[in-house]
Amino acid sequence: MDFLWHKVSEKEKKEIKKQAKSIMDSFSKKLSKIGKVPEFVVERGEGDREEGKSECDENFSRKLMFENAPEKNKDFIIGEKKSW
Repeated sequence: MDFLWHKVSEKEKKEIKKQAKSIMDSFSKKLSKIGKVPEFVVERGEGDREEGKSECDENFSRKLMFENAPEKNKDFIIGEKKSW
């Protein structure tokens, strides 16, 4: 983060740090007044999915996936690694 400070004077740096500390202290005090928040728990009945079911949709097959893949190698689809 040093690159952000190159155009800021020492006086401005100290003022920014002072303001940031003031904001954090104020926020901390307000949080401490809230107290403990109860934990939120969701209980659900049975879902739509059947556990242990291993059937695949006939329209979604391994063969189709490999046919559509532009690059593949035996049992693997070769994906493109994005460079940012």
